[in-house]
Amino acid sequence: MGFSVPAAAGPDDGQETKVKLSLDASARARIEAIDGQFRPATSPDDVFVSFRTTIAARLDLGDFTLGGEIVDARGYGERDKSSVKTTEVDALEPVQAYAAYSFHDVAGKGDTLTATAGRFSLDIGSSRLVGRTDFPNTVLSYLGAMGEWRTKKKDRLVVFWTEPFSALPDDAAGLHHNGFKFDRAAGNMTFFGASGTAADVFDKVSVELYGYRLIEEDRPETLTRNRRLSTFGTRIRRAPAKGQFDFEAEGALQRGTARATTAANDIKDLDVRAGFGHAEAGWTAPAGWMPRVSVMFDYASADGARDSYGRFDTLFGARRADFGPVALYGPVGRANLVSPGARIEAKPSKRLDLMAAVRGLWLADATDSFASTSVRDKTGASGRHAGTQFEARARRWLIQDRLRLEAGAAYLAKGHFLKYAPNAPHTGDTRYGYMDLSVSF
Repeated sequence: MGFSVPAAAGPDDGQETKVKLSLDASARARIEAIDGQFRPATSPDDVFVSFRTTIAARLDLGDFTLGGEIVDARGYGERDKSSVKTTEVDALEPVQAYAAYSFHDVAGKGDTLTATAGRFSLDIGSSRLVGRTDFPNTVLSYLGAMGEWRTKKKDRLVVFWTEPFSALPDDAAGLHHNGFKFDRAAGNMTFFGASGTAADVFDKVSVELYGYRLIEEDRPETLTRNRRLSTFGTRIRRAPAKGQFDFEAEGALQRGTARATTAANDIKDLDVRAGFGHAEAGWTAPAGWMPRVSVMFDYASADGARDSYGRFDTLFGARRADFGPVALYGPVGRANLVSPGARIEAKPSKRLDLMAAVRGLWLADATDSFASTSVRDKTGASGRHAGTQFEARARRWLIQDRLRLEAGAAYLAKGHFLKYAPNAPHTGDTRYGYMDLSVSF
C-alpha cells in the first residue's frame, strides 16, 4: 500500500516534488517433514514448523529513495541433530537499510541510472550465482554500493562492491532457541562484480555476460578456505510464452585459489579450475491449462585432481528453481553433479498452478562428495549413481494476490552411491513434504 503527497514547489524549477511512502508486509507459516535422511550424522527423520514475517518500507522523495526491510524468521519442533541452519532461523533482522538516487533520461535516451548505498539484497540474472528466492525463510544481504543502468529496451547493467553479512546466531543452541543476535558484515569477505544483459538481441532472445570476484581470509574467530575466486559466465534465454518454444543455456568458469578445508593446519592454496552448465528447452501450449513441458540438463564440476581444486562454488546462488525444495530437504546443488531431467507445469486457472518434475542424479567424480549431501567415498568404490528425484507442487490463491496455500513433496530414490558410500546413512529412500500458508498486505 502507499500514498503520495505533493511537496512545495522548488524555488527555481517551479515543479512539485512527489513524496510517496510505500509499505509492504507478509507472513508465512510452514510445516515440513523428512524421513529417510540423506545427510550423515543427522537425525534420520525430522519435523520443522517455521514462521516468517516481513515488513518493507520505501520512501520516495522525487529521485531520492530511502528503503528498509525487516525479516523475522523463527522455527520450532526440530529434533536434536537437525539439519536446520541459518537459512531458516534469523530472528528480527533488518536485512535492508539503504539510500538510492536515480538519474533519469541519461544521455538523452530515456535511460535510468540508479546508485544505491547501504545494506541491501541482490538478485541478478538467473539467481544461480547471486540470488534471493522466496523458499528459504531468511534473506542474504550485503553492505556496500551498487549501480544499475536500465534502458527503455530493458537492457540492464549492474555493478556492485559489497561485504556479505554472516547470519547470527550460527550455533545449534542459538538456532534451536531462536536466539536474537544481529547479523554481522563479514569483514573478512569481499564480493564484487558486474552483470550486463541485452534484453532483445534477436527474436526475443536475451544475452547476459557476468563476472564476479570473491575474496575471503581467516579471522581469529572464523576459519575459512581463503577463497580467491573469479567466476565468469554467460546466459542466453528466450522466456516461455504461449504457443512457443523457449530455451535457456548458462555456463560459467571459475578460476583462482582456495584451500581444501577450513582446518587451521590447512595452509596450502590450491589452484581452482571449476565450472558449471545448465541447458533447458521447453514448449508451452497456447490454450487450456497452458501446460509447459521442458527437459533440462545440469553439470557442475567436482574435486577429483590432487594438485588443484575442481569443486564448483555456487557463491550466493539459489537452488530452489532448478533442484527442488531446500530447508529440511535440498540434496541437489551445483557441485559434483551430472543431472538430466524433465518437468511439466500447468495453470488450470488464474488461482491454481501445478508442477511435477523428475531428475536423474550422478556424480561427476566418484571420489568427491555428492552435491549438497556431504556423502563421500574417497576411494570411488561406491560408484557414481546417486539416485532419482521426483518432485511435485501445487499452489492456489485462496484470495487473489493476498492469501496463498502451497503444498509440495519430494521423493529421493537413492542409488548405489547414497546407499553404500562409507558415511551414507542407512535410512532407506528419502521422503519429504511441506505445506505453507502465506498472506500479503
